[in-house]
Amino acid sequence: MGQYEWVEKLPHERLPQHVAIILDGNGRWAKEHSVSRSKGHLAGAENVETISDALIDMGIPYLTVYAFSTENWKRRQEDVSYLMMLLKRYLVKNKKDAIRRNIRIRVLGDKQGLAPDLRDLIEDVEQATASLDSFYLQFAINYGGRDEIRRAVQKIAAEGIKAEEITEEVIGAHLDTADIPDPDLLIRTSGEERISNFLLWQLAYSEFYFSPKYWPDFTPQDLEEAILDYAGRQRRFGGRK
Repeated sequence: MGQYEWVEKLPHERLPQHVAIILDGNGRWAKEHSVSRSKGHLAGAENVETISDALIDMGIPYLTVYAFSTENWKRRQEDVSYLMMLLKRYLVKNKKDAIRRNIRIRVLGDKQGLAPDLRDLIEDVEQATASLDSFYLQFAINYGGRDEIRRAVQKIAAEGIKAEEITEEVIGAHLDTADIPDPDLLIRTSGEERISNFLLWQLAYSEFYFSPKYWPDFTPQDLEEAILDYAGRQRRFGGRK
């Protein structure tokens, strides 16, 4: 693990297995650095790779990032177009690298609301990495927690499942994250302290960590601080210890 040898000293149960991140502050970072918003989004996209590498080095197998919400369509058209272009470029650029490094890539969200060429790219990358299992990287694109639950309910109804047969397990099996463990730790950058319709079902017992830094400035050292903070907490899941 190299520079993260301290992780080896932590009991397994003190280390999160799944980290979810709300990537916030790209636009404000750009304004603070007197550059275009597009450069802020580019810096944010590049930082996803940096933080992913750090998690891999720490031995943490799951990362889910909030890349584009169902509400983000309300942004200026030039912003939306650039973000979609960045997502396409990321998928194309990282497909070979993901295969080489045994990383599975998946996209959460309503894919039918995306452009056909982006849907094709997503399908290609998901299929190409479907059997890989060293690291699991999820991108939430055109994603909203309420919308995910709505779509899950529609699937359950379409399958004719009776009301008395609907359990938490049944609902969970129809969510976008059906075979993905719930996040242990949610990180949000830029100083905002809300979850903004992200993984509403899955975050029920997650630990939250809020960083004042804008996402492009969030470093592996900041990630270390978040992990160590998490390691010092007691998770009771509604019970007592």
